[in-house]
Amino acid sequence: MFKCKAVWNKLAPLVRASSTLCLQNARKSVLRHGRRLEMVQKAQMSSGPAGGGGENTLYYVLVGATCLGTGVYAYRTVSGDKERYNERMIDLVNRPKQGPRAAEAVTEVVAGSKEAAVSEPAPAAEPVESTAAHSDVPEHAPYLLIGGGTASFAAARSIRARDPGARVLIVTEESELPYMRPPLSKELWFSDDPKATETLRFKQWNGKERSIYFQPPSFYISPTDLAKVENGGVAVLTGRKVVHMDVRENKVKLSDGAEISYEKCLIATGGVPRNLQVIDRAGEEVMKRTTLFRKIEDFRSLEKISREVKSITIIGGGFLGSELACALGRRSTDLGLEVIQMFPEKGNMGKVLPEYLSNWTTEKVRKEGVNIIMDAVVKNVSYKNDKLEIKLKDGRLIETDHVVAAVGLEPSVELAKSAGLEVDSDFGGYRVNAELQARSNIWVAGDAACFYDIKLGRRRVEHHDHAVVSGRLAGENMTGASKPYWHQSMFWSDLGPDVGYEAIGIVDSSLPTVGVFAKATAKDTPKAATEQSGTGIRSESETEAVAVTLKAETTAPPPPVQQKEDYGKGVVFYLRDNVVVGIVLWNVFNRMPIARKIIKDGEQHADLNEEKGNVCIVAKTQSICNLNDNIYLYNNTPEYLVNVLQYVNTLTSLCVFIKSCKLWSM
Repeated sequence: MFKCKAVWNKLAPLVRASSTLCLQNARKSVLRHGRRLEMVQKAQMSSGPAGGGGENTLYYVLVGATCLGTGVYAYRTVSGDKERYNERMIDLVNRPKQGPRAAEAVTEVVAGSKEAAVSEPAPAAEPVESTAAHSDVPEHAPYLLIGGGTASFAAARSIRARDPGARVLIVTEESELPYMRPPLSKELWFSDDPKATETLRFKQWNGKERSIYFQPPSFYISPTDLAKVENGGVAVLTGRKVVHMDVRENKVKLSDGAEISYEKCLIATGGVPRNLQVIDRAGEEVMKRTTLFRKIEDFRSLEKISREVKSITIIGGGFLGSELACALGRRSTDLGLEVIQMFPEKGNMGKVLPEYLSNWTTEKVRKEGVNIIMDAVVKNVSYKNDKLEIKLKDGRLIETDHVVAAVGLEPSVELAKSAGLEVDSDFGGYRVNAELQARSNIWVAGDAACFYDIKLGRRRVEHHDHAVVSGRLAGENMTGASKPYWHQSMFWSDLGPDVGYEAIGIVDSSLPTVGVFAKATAKDTPKAATEQSGTGIRSESETEAVAVTLKAETTAPPPPVQQKEDYGKGVVFYLRDNVVVGIVLWNVFNRMPIARKIIKDGEQHADLNEEKGNVCIVAKTQSICNLNDNIYLYNNTPEYLVNVLQYVNTLTSLCVFIKSCKLWSM
């Protein structure tokens, strides 16, 4: 229909012009011969030309010639348009990053003629090679999961739970089957088994052994059998990266050129470690001696390096940097290794913990054999005389053999452009709705998801528990559950088997905090916590039990006696607009459902910000006492200490909550 209309638009003006020209020629002929055209009777016109028949014949000849010429012109124009269209399509296919096989395939489809196939016999063999090269890649996967981390595995397990016959394909850039990342910076470093680096089996703090992999290879089916297995299953395609998404055709393209169509897709690509710009610009020799810690291969590489060099410097004072510093510090004496940790803050985890607790943590890491350099802003890194030289902005110079950059994570959003997905400008990651959906048939989970928290606002979280729960919920929604993501995820960090903490919500040292602490016992350690829960991955032992608030008992307060500060175990509350938005449980374990309830309730506490600095309450545990008729604290002896007591009468509800909800054992 489109072609007919185009032809008519071109022919109509030509016919009208030809008709006008013929009439004008006829008038000129009459004037030239000095006579008028005689009117011809209808009978004469029907039987044959009478007077003036020559002019009528000329008119018909001109109109016919014009029509014929116009038809030829229209045919040549349409044919030319078709050829130009074919050339344009071939040009588009032959652009960079498009393989030659794709170009030849499109050429054959567009040309649609046998001559093209005969004139180019060579490409006929290409599809055979392509099929052989991609023989392990299924053409279709009903459930396609991009990324091979915790979120993807949790989603796969959830999909199979709701749809037992589901066929799930996980595509991962790594060469490993899905595994958990926390042990890479925790338990694996403390293993006594010399083969742990290869087997990736380790003993948890409770002495039980387990593997870093979620499931053994026998759990998975081959990608080639995904469409054949009667009851479906989970297949993992390793060593492949999805480089392009066609959301209209529901297809993805892999790094090797293979294509996979899908019905439902999950993006769980996680992130890549950030690096310092001064290291990126420092050259090849510096980069060769720098580790960006994230994967199994990074763990194995750093473990080997720690046995070969004399000095390792860790840049970064956050969770990962402090964990690696403690792990390497414990080995320093046996290996003759110098371990240095530097960061721009005033203490370890200075962006997370209040200053007094950050200082305590710094001393703990220092006792593990780590040389701590605070207020360290790296200005330049160079390689001289077989050593790396790190120059700080204040002029200090540190020499080392190897550098570990632990300065954060950058979410992987490379597919946003081709898929037309929105990336959050503030937090990074793909913006998703309450059901973790980025657009029709596409969900996002784990580190790469930027979601809206109904209590804390839009967030992006980079922790194991969030990956587990968001992956599980995304998998349920991919099977039609339509559930919103309301979970308050937790995270934890261990500085060896003796000190650890769990946290939830927004934990930012720039926020006002209230701390309640007590003397710790032998039961208040990560090791004891795992012995009680039976698992080293503490988020796996969590329950969603509803916390029940009990009435707190009151007793007469004993006379105050000063004692020295001890942060053996405690609870730190982080407040924003007088509402608790984050909680750290310091050497207090298996109480996360209670902490989650506090944030969920969103109770407002007035006047907490009237006193400058942090409000820290340090007390003994077991019983409760009454101070100034308003403040309730734990106390099992006459000794207790209260710092900055003024303006804290509204702490009653928080302190009573600790007692009534049993945030630590009575």
